[in-house]
This record gives sequence, structure tokens and C-alpha cells, in this order.
Amino acid sequence: QVQLVESGGGLVQAGGSLRLSCTASGRTFSNVPMGWFRQAPGKEREFVAAISSGGGNTYYADSVKGRFTISRDNAKNTVYLQMNSLKPEDTAVYYCAARNPTKGIYSSSSYNYWGQGTQVTVSS
Repeated sequence: QVQLVESGGGLVQAGGSLRLSCTASGRTFSNVPMGWFRQAPGKEREFVAAISSGGGNTYYADSVKGRFTISRDNAKNTVYLQMNSLKPEDTAVYYCAARNPTKGIYSSSSYNYWGQGTQVTVSS
């Protein structure tokens, strides 16, 4: 079992920045690849970014590449999502998730454990 708790969401103006955090407990975090997804009202949950268990490999959706950075601190059992140059279309509930390492990176069905989500709202 893995328990995940996100924090750091909020309201920000377009062009601003936020950093989301996701703290894990209940399992050896350093062995678990992690990801961030988001879901806007009326839309399906979509992949945002992912990171390998050791942090050496990162993956991004085209829509956030160059603006968002995923990282992790295994000593703190925490994964981060630094979001810069935010746009109104980034408004969504953001979820962190723990991936089954035998499954693909980009599909939400590959992720076994999910946090409760944190709201990010970007005003124009």
C-alpha cells in the first residue's frame, strides 16, 4: 500500500508559478516510479509528467514540456511538480500517482495508487 498526499495548489495569475508536492508513505518510495496527472472540469484525466524511481528519467506531456519540471527527493519521500509560465488552460485538479513499474508510463491505468488531488486555478 502507498498513501499519497498532495499540496501546493492554489490560485495564480497567468504567467505565474506554483510548486506542487506529493508526500508518500506506506512503502519503499525509492522503488516506485511516480507521475502527475490532471483533470479539468468536463474533461478526462490526462498525463502531465512522470519520473523514474531513481529520478534519472523524466517524461512530459507536450502541452507542459519546457514549462513544468518533475523531480523527487527520495530521502523525503516526496515528488514535486514545478509549474512555470502557467496558462489558464492549466487549470485543473492535479493528482500524483504511483506507477506499477511493469506497466507503461503515460496511461492512468498503469498507476495503482492516487492522491486526493489539489486544485490549481490560473486566472487570465
